Amino acid sequence: MPLTLPHIPGLDVAGTIDALGGGVTDLGVGDRVVGFLPFVVDGAAAAGAHVIATGSPRRRDRLAAAGAAEVVDHTTTEVGTAVTEPVDVLLNLAPIDPAGFAALAALVRDGGVVVNTTVWMPAPADEERGVRGIDLYVRSDAGQLSELVARVDRGELTVDVAERVPLADLPSVHARAATGTLRGKVIVVPSTA
Repeated sequence: MPLTLPHIPGLDVAGTIDALGGGVTDLGVGDRVVGFLPFVVDGAAAAGAHVIATGSPRRRDRLAAAGAAEVVDHTTTEVGTAVTEPVDVLLNLAPIDPAGFAALAALVRDGGVVVNTTVWMPAPADEERGVRGIDLYVRSDAGQLSELVARVDRGELTVDVAERVPLADLPSVHARAATGTLRGKVIVVPSTA
């Protein structure tokens, strides 16, 4: 998929504050901060949803541990074939071609919702069936982030960390991500020199 540079590949960030700008009163130098944590499967399962997730075989165990009741191997099975009953919500987290996305949206029950988190295209809707399309983007909410971090600290949510690498290794991380061989989050550690 072509990208316009500069491109920011993700929204997950964490670190320690080393300086403050003017007017900042609720944080201090040395405070540990986090920018975003993706816990869709965990949160939906905790809320009582029957979660059908898609993932490759290497992600199956992680998705099941997070609460997915079913995991469809998208590398060998068409989601539309595997999902045999209508779903209430379709959540798309990855780039997909418009025709494929529209086909998946047909799996949503009348009155349901299609939620899209990518910027590649809008979420398909079906007004005749009352299926809403929602494009969802990250919204800063310190209270929600604090609660997510507390849930991680209590062991209720798990961060899937694949490895820690120095900043100099970032090009190889991107190369592996492009080939689909990278599993989990990568913590990039800047040089302290």
